Amino acid sequence: MAEQPLLVLGKIAAILDAFTLTAPTRTAAEIRSITGLPTSTTHRLLGNLVQHGFLDRTGDDFRIGARMAFWAGPAARSRDFTELLTPRLNALRDETGETACFFRAEQGSRVCIGLAETHHALRSEMYVGRIQPLHVGSSGRVILAWRDDLLDEITAQALPALTEATITDPQELRRAVAETRAAGYAITVGERLEATSGLAAPVFDSHSALVGAVTLMGPTLRMPWARCEELVDAVVEAGELLTAALGGRHPA
Repeated sequence: MAEQPLLVLGKIAAILDAFTLTAPTRTAAEIRSITGLPTSTTHRLLGNLVQHGFLDRTGDDFRIGARMAFWAGPAARSRDFTELLTPRLNALRDETGETACFFRAEQGSRVCIGLAETHHALRSEMYVGRIQPLHVGSSGRVILAWRDDLLDEITAQALPALTEATITDPQELRRAVAETRAAGYAITVGERLEATSGLAAPVFDSHSALVGAVTLMGPTLRMPWARCEELVDAVVEAGELLTAALGGRHPA
């Protein structure tokens, strides 16, 4: 007896959900393990998905097919970025309890273009349109990590100290930026304002170009380094979800 179409679609969705921005390729064995589907069902559906361009196959590895990316393009372009950004920042704020915001590079600085403020009375001041230096803070670190042109520009000039924790040595900043790129996120404490912490992760477009940094910020009293480390997964996931919503992908 043939499977009901909705049941088949559910299994296909489970297979496609096995691919993530951090794990863009999977083997058949990995997909079976993640989805819990029987071996015969997995192999049959994988074959059909490759045949119709939903997946591409190289040797034993499967990845999301180019046809899926082609379909994602019109969907991403038809939605304003702010429309995608606002609910994601609200969700991140509600999950963590801290202020969630989004920064992008603008004329050698970074500007806040989205904000979901914490409900706590004690908060780090931020507003949409606020311009900040790129050499301080977690979002600045993330932007510099994926914008070599800005990194060269910023490290070629004086780096003013805003607090005792501000990095003012260009080579030290380059080392910190390299660590951010390797880790995939940045944590900073007290670089822009004393007793203020930040945690940021990148968002990319369909050309693997940096869109900006999704950021969580708050008083160090509530967000000491250890707490920031606990929040890494939530911030990185928010960045990945925004990247996916844009039809984006991480740089190779």
